[in-house]
Amino acid sequence: MDFRAIARRAAGRARAAAGLGPAQPLVGRPGGVHVTLEPCDNPDRPADGPAREGEQRGRLPEDGEGGSCEGPGTPLVTAACLAKVADGDVFELPAGSLVTPLCREEAHRRHIRLLGGKGLGRLPAGGLAHLRVAVGSDHGGFSLKERVKEWLAELGHRALDQGTFDETAVDYPDYARKVGEAVASGSCHFGVCIDGAGLGSTMAANRVPGVLAANCWDERTAKNAREHNYANVLVLGTGGLDDDGARDVLAAFLATPEGAPRHGRRVDKILAMDR
Repeated sequence: MDFRAIARRAAGRARAAAGLGPAQPLVGRPGGVHVTLEPCDNPDRPADGPAREGEQRGRLPEDGEGGSCEGPGTPLVTAACLAKVADGDVFELPAGSLVTPLCREEAHRRHIRLLGGKGLGRLPAGGLAHLRVAVGSDHGGFSLKERVKEWLAELGHRALDQGTFDETAVDYPDYARKVGEAVASGSCHFGVCIDGAGLGSTMAANRVPGVLAANCWDERTAKNAREHNYANVLVLGTGGLDDDGARDVLAAFLATPEGAPRHGRRVDKILAMDR
């Protein structure tokens, strides 16, 4: 909107009301100028539809805009929900909750760890210790899945095997969905899906609301997926990784925390697409 043009038109109306020409300056103090803004400068532009309750167009609901830490529907966790949480402590998010950007910033500022919630993988208070990781694969990823379970045990984590349980041909979407649902429900901190290329399971897992699945093929992509994209499901493709590479990717993924709040705001927009 061009506010300077609006001001020029308003000044012109004031001159006309005072009987002055365009070149004559206004003298004295005018009593005020009433400016009317039309609903739409472009008649061809369609009117915006009504915003949903608790949000404005183009952004997520924010603190003080309806919703609460608990209650019916999708719980909205705001900065106010952290008022009684000690700095450096842990806040357990209600199942399926949506965290506002200001809440993320407040938690980051006060070093509060947010656990659970809308499918977001969170490191528990002890960092890497005692993670619950859902693991699943199709027949092509079965062998690597068994090794991933061993590596998780070596790292001190608990693997929850979602299948498949042998090399009989199966459909990868079934197992990607099981892994995704285990993470989205909050029963597991993270998930690992394995198939031949790592692509199909990524697509399937990301269809589960709350899941942020990333196909990673080296330590750099694994760290980026966690720090920038808050990924909570790691997808490995057996065709592009040897055992050493897969183990390094797994370790990097689990060891990397979420990054700065600016990344969280972008992730919130991704998760809002599930609604």
